[in-house]
Amino acid sequence: MPTVKIMDLASTEVGEIELVDAVFGVPLNEPLIHEAVRSFLANRRAGTSATKTRGDVSGSGRKLWKQKGTGRARIASLRSPLWKGGGNAHGPQPRDWSYNLPKKMRKRAMCSALSERVREGNLIIVDEWKFDQGKTKEFIKILGSLKLNGKTLIVDSLKNTKLMLASRNVQTAKVVNSYGLNIYDLINHQKLVLTPQVVEELTGILQPRTRDDEEESHQTHSSEGEAASPPPRPRDRGVQA
Repeated sequence: MPTVKIMDLASTEVGEIELVDAVFGVPLNEPLIHEAVRSFLANRRAGTSATKTRGDVSGSGRKLWKQKGTGRARIASLRSPLWKGGGNAHGPQPRDWSYNLPKKMRKRAMCSALSERVREGNLIIVDEWKFDQGKTKEFIKILGSLKLNGKTLIVDSLKNTKLMLASRNVQTAKVVNSYGLNIYDLINHQKLVLTPQVVEELTGILQPRTRDDEEESHQTHSSEGEAASPPPRPRDRGVQA
């Protein structure tokens, strides 16, 4: 199990925490992380881009000149894509870009990204985010003491109003909770700051179920089903007297 030091806001070591291998000790899987980021960005697209076709633009629909005999090219309508001010042929239309990525793949990608932050040494565990007044100046001072330069992702409870108020004007820092953490933020931010409580929450969310638990639950359900209903009687295939 990887071990990370727990720091206070003054960058003083106050303890250690052991991280679960199933979440923070997963090998790097770049193709899986790429697919998870691609799915996240696709699901975030609005898909509202649109162009006007020949049926949407304004203009008369009458035939401008007769089909033959004028020496000019045949034309049916001013709204044709061949004319200036006409409709757009094969232009973008509103659509849904989202697609579903399996839950196991999403969790595995998150675990792989978290584990890579641990191996890089960019995972910092803070015992608790405590502020006297919740000022931005105080928050920037804490970032300097913890040596959090560059883009920093802080995972803590959104009920910590002082942390939210102190960090909202800092463009290089972002605060989310355990359930709002996503693969894009993990890749987009260089530093990751957690608390021991958040580590437990992420372990409970991302830790895969063991095969033994699944087998035990399956055996429990099967035994309950057998106790509830008696075994079926064999059919009598003989000739009745």
